[in-house]
Amino acid sequence: MAGQQRVYKQRIKSTQALKKMFRAQELIAASRIGKARDRVSMAAPYSRAITRAVSAVATHAHVSHPFLAERTDTTRVAVLLLASDRGMAGAYSASVIRETERLIEQLEGDGKQVVLYVSGRRAQAYYQFRGRTVEQAWTGHTDAPGTDVAGEISQTLLARFTADGDEGGIAEVHVVYTEFVNMVTQRPRVIRMLPIEIVEGVAPADEAESLPLYEFEPDAATVLDQLLPRYFRARVFACLLQAAASELAARQRAMHTATENAEDLIRTYTRLANQARQGEITQEISEIVSGADALAS
Repeated sequence: MAGQQRVYKQRIKSTQALKKMFRAQELIAASRIGKARDRVSMAAPYSRAITRAVSAVATHAHVSHPFLAERTDTTRVAVLLLASDRGMAGAYSASVIRETERLIEQLEGDGKQVVLYVSGRRAQAYYQFRGRTVEQAWTGHTDAPGTDVAGEISQTLLARFTADGDEGGIAEVHVVYTEFVNMVTQRPRVIRMLPIEIVEGVAPADEAESLPLYEFEPDAATVLDQLLPRYFRARVFACLLQAAASELAARQRAMHTATENAEDLIRTYTRLANQARQGEITQEISEIVSGADALAS
């Protein structure tokens, strides 16, 4: 009985230590989620503005550009996976990795060769453990991405997309990330980044009195050369911000649940320890009574 009581007390002590860690992680995520949501909101106006600019040029210039044209000289496609650097975020990384696996299976079923890029140590470790080649990985920024990381990722993918097919060029770029809907809902999404598809066009004719006339200097092709890389970088950065906010929200929710589970375990172990203590006291009383009866007889 005494040994059983010590076991329960040790379990209570270790669970209390875990509870403190879970609670600290929850508070850290809660303190950062507000800033992450603000960054998503602040990046939205620039993303809309550059999307309208690209839409205007593509609509009124009627020029072709390599970033807008489908490639037929290669079957290689790039998949960029945005996961997390750290765990304790519930099923955040697992869900986005599962969505990536479905995309890879679909692309390979269409006869395409997948070139994998990942962001986050969890995704990197997942594919290294399974022996799958990762072309390049970016780590150490998933919960607070910067424009420098977005620029490096976009430059790498654009350079690969503009390369010749014989030199390792790719025909498409797909991004798998987690969209932040609210504090409760975050859902994995798959979007095709290249060739670029304008996701927000100019206002329809029935919603505007008249369409503006544009003059491009020095010419529309040069304007597109400057705008399209910035547009692509802005979309990559927006995906990174969405993924960061989703990661922090998932971690806060997971750590809150873990804290509550730790409290339930502590209550359970405390009850079992009290029962063991009561059993020990009952056994000692029985032994004393038995000894007294033996002496009296």
